[in-house]
Parts: sequence; structure tokens; C-alpha cells
Amino acid sequence: MTTVALINTNLIKPPIAPIGLDYIAEALASAGHQPSLLDLCWEEDWRAAIARFFDKAQFTVVGVTLRNTDDCAFPSRQSFLLEFTEIIKTIRLHTDATIIAGGVGFSVMPEQVMRSCGADGGVWGDGEFVLPKIVNRINSKQDWHDLPGIVFLHNGDVQRYPPEFQSLDGLPPMSRTWADNRRYFSEGGQAGFETKRGCPNACIYCADPLAKGKSIRLRPPKAVAEEMNNLIAQNVDHFHTCDSEFNLPLSHAIDVCKEFIKLRLGEKMRWYAYCSPIPFSKEFAKLMRLAGCVGINFGVDSGDADMLKRLGRNFTPEEISDAVQACREADITVMLDLLLGAPGESRESICRTVDLMKNLKPDRVGVTVGARVYPGTALEKLVMSEGGKGGLIGTDDPLGATFFLEPAVVPFIFQLLDDLIKDDRRFLFFDPSRPDRNYNYNANELLVKAIHEGYRGAYWDILRRYDET
Repeated sequence: MTTVALINTNLIKPPIAPIGLDYIAEALASAGHQPSLLDLCWEEDWRAAIARFFDKAQFTVVGVTLRNTDDCAFPSRQSFLLEFTEIIKTIRLHTDATIIAGGVGFSVMPEQVMRSCGADGGVWGDGEFVLPKIVNRINSKQDWHDLPGIVFLHNGDVQRYPPEFQSLDGLPPMSRTWADNRRYFSEGGQAGFETKRGCPNACIYCADPLAKGKSIRLRPPKAVAEEMNNLIAQNVDHFHTCDSEFNLPLSHAIDVCKEFIKLRLGEKMRWYAYCSPIPFSKEFAKLMRLAGCVGINFGVDSGDADMLKRLGRNFTPEEISDAVQACREADITVMLDLLLGAPGESRESICRTVDLMKNLKPDRVGVTVGARVYPGTALEKLVMSEGGKGGLIGTDDPLGATFFLEPAVVPFIFQLLDDLIKDDRRFLFFDPSRPDRNYNYNANELLVKAIHEGYRGAYWDILRRYDET
């Protein structure tokens, strides 16, 4: 039996449980290895914690996860890559083990992270299937660099093998006992779960298809329900999907809901989901509510028909309205997330979007200004074409995040939003400079305070309920 170290590097508060490491630990244990998890989220001094951890045991392989490359907020543009690199450098001081980077943050831009982080290699895609194979290869003194999804540096150049996005039927049952999910729930207010991976949609800015594949891979509904039961047994009872869109495909989402209803899980838990406005119906909304769903976040991006097309969205303002109405009738709270300032944005499109939001009266509206530009996306290709670079905004940090903000709206967009929204508290901003209406969850003191006082659920809904008390 080989002991494998797994390191969680996500230090943001409120804390978010490392679901990826929970899953990977289960896969390693199923393959006959012994995972040992060091969760830096709970450490006041992560450097000292790393030293203590590696002084106590010897490891062959160290898996280090990167959940996010940055906070995805245009106003702050805070990158997490420098800290991630420093953590790996510190690990290197205390062990000769092979260090493997991974996680969704790594997979959305593997070449860029690999160049900076100092790991021996990285896994682009599903770590559950690849990391046990790396351990087996190293144990048998075989080369592991040719495995699917492996990224590594060779003579200063990044080499990578495309991932094989495998069927999720091959995942072992998930006990969810490796991370301290009870503490995460106490201090973070919710737990995540997956029903599928991959996304076939053509949203121009989204990196999910790069990290998880363009084909949807489904988890068996019974396996999902069993995982929820395991978490409920740990006194965790508020959840959020980690799927790109829960209702794609609709048939699988219906099967998951029916499995929850069959086991009466809706009586024991409350959960939230990311969904697309289509396919969505009143009947489906009622089924979700019976299964325990209490809130849905629709990432609609815009309320302007032309902007929706430019963004690669396949629904209309009318279909957004229908989805909100269906939730209203099913007693499900609704968040509509906007992405303003993408290529082609105008004063008129912003006004139409805000007007639609006001008319629909969702429980909350999330306002993000500026589109994060990830390598390999259609947005990157668009803005890097001739004439597109004028809207690119970055930082002095070479590892910092790059955003695009349509030059035509730069002079007035923030003032226009202030004028249109005024004191409507349904609107939340991805902006740390607005502490009373900020839904940038990184270092959100108001959110931390609400969770400490006992609020649970999706962060936007916690902020909504806290504001209404």
C-alpha cells in the first residue's frame, strides 16, 4: 500500500470543501492506496503546516489541487497562482516525492499553470482515473509521462497528452469522509455534489468544456443519492450542484430528482442548482422542489437577444421569463447571473437587460462586469483578432487574470448601472468595493458573519435572507 499526500491549497473564506480531493481520495483508496489529506484551509500558517505534515510521513506522490486560478472579479483581479506556486515550492523543500498538480483551476489553463507552478507534472481532466495510474507506474519504476491528460515540462517546453474523458460509471461509491465536510458545512454553509461532468454548450467565454470535456458524462442517479445520504449522515443538509447545468440533459436531471424523491431525501435536505433556462418547464420545476431543491441560479448573462447570440447562448429573453415563472409557481427562489461588457455590448443592450431583470423580479440578480478571458476559449480568439485587443485589461502580475470590457461602454458602464439599478437591493455585484451588496465570495466578511450566525445554503441566497432580516 502506497501512501499518497493530497494537499488542498484553497484558502478563501468562507471555506469551500475540496470535493475534488474527496473524490480522488476515494479513487486512490479503491485502487489499494492510502490517501493522506492536508487541508491548508484550516491552517493559520500553511508553511509550518506543510513542514509538520511531511516531517511525520514519507510519500511517493503528492497531489496538489488548484480549484481557481483567480477570483474571476474584474474590479479586484486577484490571482491565486502566485500563492499556489509558493505552496508547491514549500512542499518541494520537505519531500522528494513526485508532485502532481491538478484540479479544475489547473485544467482550465494547464500550460500556463504548468510553466509557473514548479510541479513535476499535472493532470488535465479527471484526477480520479489518472492519479492512481501515476502511483502504480512510479511504484513499478515505469514512466508515467505518457498517460492521458498528463502535462509536464521538457527542456523548457510544455508537453501534454489530451485527456480521456471517461464514463463516470467507473467511479467508486463516494463516502465523502476524507475531507472534514462537517466543519466545512459549519463554517462554509453548504456542500457540493456532482451529477455529471462536461458541457456541449458554445458559450464563448466558458472554460468548462476545456477542463471537463465537451460531451456530458452522467453519474448514475443511485450513486448521487447514496453520496447525499452519506453527507446527511454527517449532519450536512444544504447542498449545491457542481454541474455546469443540472438540467442538461433534462432526462438525467429528472431521474436524479426521482431518485431523491424515492428515498425521501427532500425531507432531509435542501439543495440549489445551476440550470439553463432551456429545457425547463413548470412540471420539471415542481419535480425539483419535491426533490428538495429550494433555489436555482440561471446564468443568463444578458437580457438582450442580440447579446445572447454573441455570447453563444441558445435561449431567448422570453425563455428566461418562462423559467423564472416556472420557479415562482414551484416556490423555488431564483438568482439570475449577468455578464455585462462582453464584445458588442452597448448602452442599449445594458438598458434592455436591466429592464428585463426588473420586470421579471427574480429574488436576486448577480451583476458581473467584464468577461474573464481564458486561454483556448472562443472569446480569447475573438478578442485577440485584429481590432479586439483594445478591450483587454490585465494586471502588472504576469500570473494575473485578463479580462475583456467592451471599449464602447468603458466610459459609462458603471455610472449607467448605478443610474439604472439605484437602490434596488435585489442586485448583487461581483465587486468587493460594494461590501453591502457584494457577492464576490472570496473574503466576503458579511457572508462569513451570516454563516457564523447559522445561515445555510447558496451564498447568494444566504445574502438575500440575511439582508431581509
